[in-house]
Formats: sequence, structure tokens, C-alpha cells
Amino acid sequence: MKLYTKTGDDGTTGLFGGTRVSKNHPKVAAYGEVDELNAFIGAATAACKSADTRQKLLEIQADLFHVGAELATPSDAKPVQQLEPGAIARMELWIDQASDATPELRTFILPGGSPAAAQLHVARGVCRRAERALVSLTGSDRARPELIVYLNRLSDLLFALARVENQAVGVADVPWNPPRRT
Repeated sequence: MKLYTKTGDDGTTGLFGGTRVSKNHPKVAAYGEVDELNAFIGAATAACKSADTRQKLLEIQADLFHVGAELATPSDAKPVQQLEPGAIARMELWIDQASDATPELRTFILPGGSPAAAQLHVARGVCRRAERALVSLTGSDRARPELIVYLNRLSDLLFALARVENQAVGVADVPWNPPRRT
């Protein structure tokens, strides 16, 4: 099977079911952001030292395929794939576990630290952009509220896991110390 089909050479792409839309259609932009997020999470996964964090991120990547599939479904059709109902609760549990495993935050921290934590912070920024793309969908193209909640929780989880990764390799979070103006 060839990787190229040439069907998108005219600036259109196919949604599930065969409907063709412009590649700049808001739904295509939204699932493109989710796809980019998935790639950044893959890069973070490759850098993570913790097997537990890597496993969580692999589960998130599978979830993001469901999110993308739902977004790539025409508004008047039943999605081929949907996010499982317990996905948000699972992430909330993981956020709580990560928060309990790291020192209490007393200040804002700068993105960075270990290579894995830095990758997770980048993924968090991309997640926020993907969330904004979903929020911008309107009318019949609106994203299900659960997808927006999922991405909102995911950005929190990526932040929490970045802190876990820093701690796992003995790298302290870098506090934000704004310069004092005189």
C-alpha cells in the first residue's frame, strides 16, 4: 500500500465516510492540532525515565487517536471512534497521584528541567493550543464538551508529569522569580 493517495493534491481531505472538505476547514485544523499534540507526547515518551509515566503517555496517545477520529467525523454522522467515558476520571486520578508524589507548589515554575520534563512542558503548550482549536469549533461542527474537558485535564496532567520526571532524575523545578522593579 502506498503512503500517498494524491487525493489531497487539490487542497481537500476526506473525513470519515468520504465527505471532502478543505484542508483549512476548522475541523481539520482541530484534529491537526490533536495530531501534533500526539507527536509531541511521543517525543516526551521517548525521553521519560519513568516506566509508569511512559505507560500513561502511551494510553494518552491512544486516547488522542479517538479524539482525532471523532473530530474527523462529519457532524451528521456517528463517530467511528469515541473517547471512553472513564478517560477523564482516569486522568484526574493520575493528576492527584502525581501531585501527591511531588512537593507542594508554592510558586509558579518555569517550564524545563530535565529533557523529559522540558518535552512534557512543550506538549502542555501544544495541548492548550489544541484545546483552543476545539473551543473555536461552532455550529454543527462543535466539539463534544467531553473532548474539551479531556484536553483541559490533559494539560494539567502533562504539567504534573513534568514535575514527576524532574523529581525522578533529581532535577529541581525552577521557580519563577520575577525581577524586582526599582
